[in-house]
Amino acid sequence: MKNQTKRQQAENRAGWLFMAPAMVIFLTMVVLAVIMSLALSFSEWNFLSGVSGIKWVGFKNFIRIFADRKFKMAMANTLVYAITVAPISIALALLFAFLLNDKVFLRKFNRMCLFVPYISSMVALTAVFRFLFRSDGPVNMILTTVFHMNEVPKWLTSSTLCKIPVICVMVYAGIGFSLIVYMAALQNVPAELYEAARVDGAGGCRQFFKITLPLISPTTFYLCVVRLIAAFKAFTVINIMGMSGNAPSMVTEIYGNAFNSYKFGYASAEAWILVGVILIITLIQFKVQKRWVYY
Repeated sequence: MKNQTKRQQAENRAGWLFMAPAMVIFLTMVVLAVIMSLALSFSEWNFLSGVSGIKWVGFKNFIRIFADRKFKMAMANTLVYAITVAPISIALALLFAFLLNDKVFLRKFNRMCLFVPYISSMVALTAVFRFLFRSDGPVNMILTTVFHMNEVPKWLTSSTLCKIPVICVMVYAGIGFSLIVYMAALQNVPAELYEAARVDGAGGCRQFFKITLPLISPTTFYLCVVRLIAAFKAFTVINIMGMSGNAPSMVTEIYGNAFNSYKFGYASAEAWILVGVILIITLIQFKVQKRWVYY
């Protein structure tokens, strides 16, 4: 018994030893960074001036943010990305998952084609879509030749239309993850329920809305939370598309203030406002889910 206890203690020490490098990285790169950003949000600091240049200003940064027209525009753009990308990507993923859940032609190949964008480089995907939506790109060529449009849209330079390519990339890249999650959820729906529904005369549409949707509602809720948070954190697509000036998101605005203007205190305050917005929206989702999620 005593030898067993010593062996367990040795195993525990070995476990903690193996965990130590990861814990050190987590504490320094995550916990310490969060604490520092919180402290900097109440300060003014130009990175080039060094640590001695940190100046305590209290809530001045937060007051300035609420009067900052550019940040308000970035917040509005981020909300547009969130309320379009999340529902569209989830709806398309559910549609494809429902179709591919049955034995259809080239099912595995179609799954792979839909999942590959999720694991692909976002930089590469954005570059492809940037080419597609160029003034002389394939999208405008189709509009000119097929729909005979005399004046083609300026997708990448228009302050309103430039959001469409960004949304397309984010939806295309996000379908794969939601598809896999939905397919796993659909395979857990008991087949006996569908058989009983068919015996009672329920058609495919009625089965989908009365059986499938309620039983996979926890999965839908999970994807709503995850996809909304991902949309709020959008950076790569907007940066590579060159939309940081036309249609910036909250993250690109934070990045610009921190690493282009070297206003780390102001950028930290913006980052904490972003955290607050995501937290509030997530809490609202958890509050509302009681009305439509069935566990």
